[in-house]
Amino acid sequence: MSFHDGEITVQTQAGVRDEAQRLCHVISSTIKPSAQEFLRTQQLAVASTVDVNGKVWASLLTGQPGFVQVLDEQNLQINVTLIHIDPIHQNLQNNNNIGLLVIDLANRRRLRLNGKSDVNQEKIKVQIQQAFFNCPKYIQVRHIEKAVTDSLAKPEAFIRDALSETNQLWIAQSDTFFIASYHPESGADASHRGGFPGFVRVLNSHKLVFPDYSGNNMFQTFGNLIVNAGAGLLFIDFAQGHTLQLSGKAKVIWDVERLNEFAGAQRLVEFDIEQVLESRNACSLRWCFGEYSPFNPG
Repeated sequence: MSFHDGEITVQTQAGVRDEAQRLCHVISSTIKPSAQEFLRTQQLAVASTVDVNGKVWASLLTGQPGFVQVLDEQNLQINVTLIHIDPIHQNLQNNNNIGLLVIDLANRRRLRLNGKSDVNQEKIKVQIQQAFFNCPKYIQVRHIEKAVTDSLAKPEAFIRDALSETNQLWIAQSDTFFIASYHPESGADASHRGGFPGFVRVLNSHKLVFPDYSGNNMFQTFGNLIVNAGAGLLFIDFAQGHTLQLSGKAKVIWDVERLNEFAGAQRLVEFDIEQVLESRNACSLRWCFGEYSPFNPG
């Protein structure tokens, strides 16, 4: 596998081009046995899709263990029930690119699967183009509380063009979020970000800023963002099952003086919000907090 021009540009500016090139071999075009074994027990995934207006969205997908089902080494099927307001199905009818991040919070493992989709009712089939495990950095440990997985209140959704005060407080207290990005030729990608509460700062009801810490040096997300600024963010209320989806534009900041405002920041991202989708009771799973990642900058 090779990197696209955007990824190479960011790798070069970060001074890690050689390190990144040596990691090319970890990106596979098939679902290897280790990835197949991992998927058999997973219940949480995040999908990156693009709507008819070019807006990028990050969507929460959950289900019974193995709901991301491997059909063969090149194909998988996602068996998921989504709330009606989530844009993922309509997006995939318009643009079949999909990025998936399947994440095991309890064991700090994450697998990225990017490819082309085919939607049939509540089943999403994906032909894999890229599959690879990510490093476990910045994942906070959380455990699924089995006792409440069968209780689900009626979902409610609210669409806005700016953050409410409640949304702003939610984000300011978050230690985890997910980011979706899209490259017009290479496709969609979903990734994870974590840190201590407060690592995402709310500048106003339309703008956020967050740090980028030292990672795997491949820069799939940032490479996409410098080619196409469209991005989607997903915040999950793990205790209540609510979600906050933001779609907007992301700008990568390299200014050293601004980096000093955030402990451990290698870069910053300013995110301008264009649309907000808040969903109450978005999923039946509930998680309890375990511990923070030892890699979180102080």
